[in-house]
Amino acid sequence: MRDKLLRKIILSILAFAVFTGFSHCAYRGESTVMMQGFHWTSWQSSPWWSVLGGKADEMASAGIDLIWFPPSSDSLSSEGYLPRKLNLQDSKYGTEAQLISAIKEFHSNGIKVIGDIVVNHRVGTSDWADFTEPAWAPNSVCSDDEWGKGKGNADTGKTYHAARDIDHTQSYVRESVSAWLNRLRNHIGYDGWRYDYARGIAPEYFNLYSQTSNSAFSVAEIWDNLDINNTDAHRQQLCNWIDSAGGKIKAFDFTTKGILQHAIIKREYWRLIDRYAAPSGLIGWWPGNAVTFIDNHDTVNRVASSDHKAWPFPTNKIMQGYAYILTHSGIPCVYWTHFFDNGFKKEITALIKIRKTYGINSESAVRVMKASQDGYAAIIDDKVAVKIGPGYWEPGGDWQLKAQGYEYKVWVKK
Repeated sequence: MRDKLLRKIILSILAFAVFTGFSHCAYRGESTVMMQGFHWTSWQSSPWWSVLGGKADEMASAGIDLIWFPPSSDSLSSEGYLPRKLNLQDSKYGTEAQLISAIKEFHSNGIKVIGDIVVNHRVGTSDWADFTEPAWAPNSVCSDDEWGKGKGNADTGKTYHAARDIDHTQSYVRESVSAWLNRLRNHIGYDGWRYDYARGIAPEYFNLYSQTSNSAFSVAEIWDNLDINNTDAHRQQLCNWIDSAGGKIKAFDFTTKGILQHAIIKREYWRLIDRYAAPSGLIGWWPGNAVTFIDNHDTVNRVASSDHKAWPFPTNKIMQGYAYILTHSGIPCVYWTHFFDNGFKKEITALIKIRKTYGINSESAVRVMKASQDGYAAIIDDKVAVKIGPGYWEPGGDWQLKAQGYEYKVWVKK
């Protein structure tokens, strides 16, 4: 495990050595900008794969490097999160042929595609656990699953009540999942994975599946409850998970999402800097493995699970959020609805262009210049400056205003 105290000490020493005042030093990272290519009811626009493919050139022009597709396997639920026949790639989003065509369209535009992978749980073909395509025996179900007939070992993670919890300690289950992922890579064309409900099984299995499928990009959903007054514990859980997965799988930065949203709604922008002068989310400790975002299909409009309710970013503050994540370290992920449906496409594209032009990347150095009740400001890599919130802040005469909107401004170094 990464040692929390040691990490903090190292970050503090590095920050002090490079900057004065509020600062955080990082190293050269990757320039990827993601997009989530769907929302909760995208399946109603069938075939969604054709809708996606038709937008590929538009996304490429906006500077998107990677797109996350919804689950493409046959599923009991229309959205794809109750997988049934894993090997069958016909779903409510369209046919296998349409899926392959869409992926090819993105590849021709230089955009990688990651699939939404649900391996924590599964439903039977016509009953609780009569699994087909591929066929698994009752010992593929955890012994503590509510079905009551599971012959496998105890669950290695948190339970999921809507479907059977799968026992990944079984070697044939691991081999079957690996074979499925390799078919998705080699035949369907996916480049990597977004792992759904990653709390459900031990992190080591996701590391295994990424390795056996030669995933080019992997990111996990680890959504735990956030105590806004004890945010270090939340991001430490993310760090612990990433460590246990071998340090090679990224995680969605729910800590940054929660703090940023709270800070903007409550006008408590001081929460955006921690006591070690670093950004207060996962990007403050492990930015190269942090995928930042404003909203996703779960947070916007539904109950995601028994312990998580809808958690949407306030509509009139969304561009403050994007001004933050598209100028800061981490790997920013744009939400489909914000870009295509809510009228923010032009502003988001302008921010992506600034990020690309000035080389801001996942491990860019963030120097916080203001973190008070009424606003937040930072200088990133000494190239880009950003201010969010109603309060005043200007970087000085050596800077040129490049983008602005409601309660945000972005400058670049002249």
